Amino acid sequence: MTIRQLLAWAGKALANQAEAELSARLLLQALLDRPSSYLIAHDDERLTTDIVNKMQAWVKRAGAGEPIPYIIGRAPFYDADFIVSPAVLIPRPETEGLVELALNWARVNRPVHIFDVGTGSGCIPITLARHAPPANIWAVDISQAALNITWQNCRRLMVDGQVQLVNADLLAPFSAQLTSQGPWLITANLPYITDLEWTELAVGVKSYEPALALKGGPDGFVLIEQLLAQVATMAEHAKFPGALFLEIGYQQGPAGLDLLQGYLPLAEANLSQDYGGQDRYLTAFIPGKK
Repeated sequence: MTIRQLLAWAGKALANQAEAELSARLLLQALLDRPSSYLIAHDDERLTTDIVNKMQAWVKRAGAGEPIPYIIGRAPFYDADFIVSPAVLIPRPETEGLVELALNWARVNRPVHIFDVGTGSGCIPITLARHAPPANIWAVDISQAALNITWQNCRRLMVDGQVQLVNADLLAPFSAQLTSQGPWLITANLPYITDLEWTELAVGVKSYEPALALKGGPDGFVLIEQLLAQVATMAEHAKFPGALFLEIGYQQGPAGLDLLQGYLPLAEANLSQDYGGQDRYLTAFIPGKK
């Protein structure tokens, strides 16, 4: 069977899914470890039986609803590919916007400490390590399985000497005194799916991605509110300015902003939108006492 024939078969097998042809190409690109341009230029190349059998098995998994990134074991984010597994959330384009906001602040304010809370695959702290000014960076997650993936990505993208992994519940192990050592930055893409939204999620998300990284309680703010309480304590001791960048659900903007202002009344609090124009990011710029 040739590349062209296998892609045609896979496209038909996935016809009940959106972007079936793209999914077929992504699967075969990963199997062959070749770019899309290779599949086009060599579409008459005959494939081995082993490749055909593996492709058929992968297409079966994709047809059942399993996300392509979990099947091939990686997902694109910002300017790199990240290892992913069902232990971590698949990185989304919306989170790239969160990283851009954090990078813009970091390049001006040069934080001494950066904390990413609920780090998952590590896509946020690793991207910051690659593009922000040098800093002490902590990647925090309550799931050790998630941190194992973070570590693999740190090593693969050569930032294992820059990012420290912490198995903890939010910011619990960190002393508020860290904010007296220099500017500080906190990023977080915590679970924000409400209980009602959870019942309506697509099968590919609800059945395969970790509920721990998605479910945010009745209003979607359970963990976010816990984090805000911890940040408020840090802000009380802050000698240097700090910043907080949170990703939220597109329906949570006004309520999230009210919550942010309630916990951090002295901060400059803002709500901003993602590339699609949806409310997506809460930011707080916290003055220092120095």
